[in-house]
Amino acid sequence: MRDGAQTPRHMTQRRKLARALIDGAIREGTIDAGEFVFAGGRVALASVRLVAPCLPSKIIGVGRNYADHAAELGNSVPKEPLLFFKPPSALNDPDGDIVYPSQSKRVDFEGELAVVIGKRCRDVPATRAKDVILGYTICNDVTARDLQQSDGQWARAKGFDGFAPLGPCIVTELDPSSMRLRTYLNGELKQDAATSSLIFGVDRLIEYISAAFTLEPGDVISTGTPAGIGPMQPGDIVEVVIDEIGTLRNRIVTR
Repeated sequence: MRDGAQTPRHMTQRRKLARALIDGAIREGTIDAGEFVFAGGRVALASVRLVAPCLPSKIIGVGRNYADHAAELGNSVPKEPLLFFKPPSALNDPDGDIVYPSQSKRVDFEGELAVVIGKRCRDVPATRAKDVILGYTICNDVTARDLQQSDGQWARAKGFDGFAPLGPCIVTELDPSSMRLRTYLNGELKQDAATSSLIFGVDRLIEYISAAFTLEPGDVISTGTPAGIGPMQPGDIVEVVIDEIGTLRNRIVTR
């Protein structure tokens, strides 16, 4: 977490790190047995509002990192990771509303596994990637598909305010190659994939990205979406589920 980040270390016990709004202030803590545990005590998880679990200086997206997704868009599989940025202002809470921008006529969901960096690093070899990972969370890489095509680049299409819902928590000690990702739109299953199908795995992504950019505590790498993306409309509810992490649930609204 960017301010007061916890340095990753080899831990024998898995933890769920989260941030919550309590009595008007955001607290950092952990989720344990249905409670949010923080420095001031512990409260029922149902009684607090979770907010984005970290404050990244940058959100790095990876395009076409599942072969089936590249195919559904009619694109080739990249020879190297295809990177883009979402600004910090795109960050959204795990139960926050996604505002449908008036400039777009098609806004898509893209459920993804996300990696959260735990310490400042540069030029990290793949063999040491685990040393710089704080944990894993879920991201919805919301995309204005029509603007992505018309603009010829992805900054606006990927970067609207609230286009990076994140959460509900950061889970440590996970194997990023052995999870199942599912995305539901209004309760209907749209995406269902194993993270073992990533073209470029987490270790390789960290090596490639850190060779170009210094990574800071709390930075997020969203690892790419599988096939099954599709449009959302105001009033829709999109849920991205990874059992080991939880459910990222957001409603689409207009201003």
